[in-house]
Amino acid sequence: MPGFELFDDEERKQINEVMERGVLMRYGFGAARGGVWKAREMEEAIAKRTGAKHALLVADGTAALTVALAALGVGAGDEVIMPAFTFVASFESIIAAGATPVIADVDDTLCLSPESARAAITPRTKVIMPVHMCGASAEIDELSQIAKEKNLLLLEDACQAFGAAYKGRALGTIGDAGCYSFDFNKMVTCGEAGAVLTNSEEIYERADMYHDHGHDHSNEDRGAEGHPFAGYNYRVSELHAAIGCAQIAKTDRFVGIQRETKKILKAALSSVKGLTFRRLPDPDGDSATFLSFFMPSEESARRAASSLKAAGIDGVFHWYDNNWHYIRKWDHFKNRRFAAPISSDILNAMPDYSKVSFKSDEIISRAVSITIKLGWTKDEIASRAKRIEDTVRSAMAER
Repeated sequence: MPGFELFDDEERKQINEVMERGVLMRYGFGAARGGVWKAREMEEAIAKRTGAKHALLVADGTAALTVALAALGVGAGDEVIMPAFTFVASFESIIAAGATPVIADVDDTLCLSPESARAAITPRTKVIMPVHMCGASAEIDELSQIAKEKNLLLLEDACQAFGAAYKGRALGTIGDAGCYSFDFNKMVTCGEAGAVLTNSEEIYERADMYHDHGHDHSNEDRGAEGHPFAGYNYRVSELHAAIGCAQIAKTDRFVGIQRETKKILKAALSSVKGLTFRRLPDPDGDSATFLSFFMPSEESARRAASSLKAAGIDGVFHWYDNNWHYIRKWDHFKNRRFAAPISSDILNAMPDYSKVSFKSDEIISRAVSITIKLGWTKDEIASRAKRIEDTVRSAMAER
């Protein structure tokens, strides 16, 4: 990760197919495009790979979440349960939908705790939204069962988990809908793009219309199409989709590289006493984009992350101190700083998160993750494994 490390002639070829015809928009201009429909091509590739009945390509991962929530009928008065450890897009999309984000704890999977999710359910809850963080699954069986028991919808935020699976099923295809991101830092990248997946014809049709101003896509003449309800513009461009077509074809190669590299790095750290690894509900389904582990304390985790960076190991994250991925540093969210006023219904329904404590602090404060890169040579992997082991061992011994 990320896929741009292995850009080659395939991406250039796909882009050139679009540029030779000059049609950058995914809809219309049938005669001019000469049969080249890159967004459709990528959607078909995603559906084939994941086994989903429907895949809709959109502008980015945040757009995917926003479109999925609208397609699920989420809006004013609804609550959506999400984890305290995720990218800020999770709560942004919920607020954009007009609903209220309800923040619950994570467990040692680094994903939404089923126990905490169950405790967060109220009469206003409409959706449970687990986030498959850092390329591996949440406890999706338990979360699915809770949603079923409580008659709630399940939306998988799999934006960081394309290529990952749970018991043979692609993450993002298990709930009522799922979302992917293909931004510049993802394993499969388009620069910017996202996707909504679902096995429901109704949800797909609603998402398809909503992401394109409400167009029902019933006519080659866009001006003659109907608009059953209002929507917005979350379309992807053909250029972004073209890059994605080349990248999707490399997914097995990317995952294979990451798994082999992670195996070596994990083996090196396995001998460090006092260190434990992130729990994976399905190790075989891990896309291996990150190696995540727990130090004995917040102090030792902070020390390990700092020392690893000083040792020249890039892509090191101590999530507790990260501005974007853990609620501790979401000051704009906790202090309700928005560019424009949002609904008083949302504000009144939200607790004062600046005063709410989370059990997740104990877990996230000790968590360190290292990005698995695709472009490392065998010698570089061996060298990094040794430096990582020595550095973490030293950080463990310091007091």
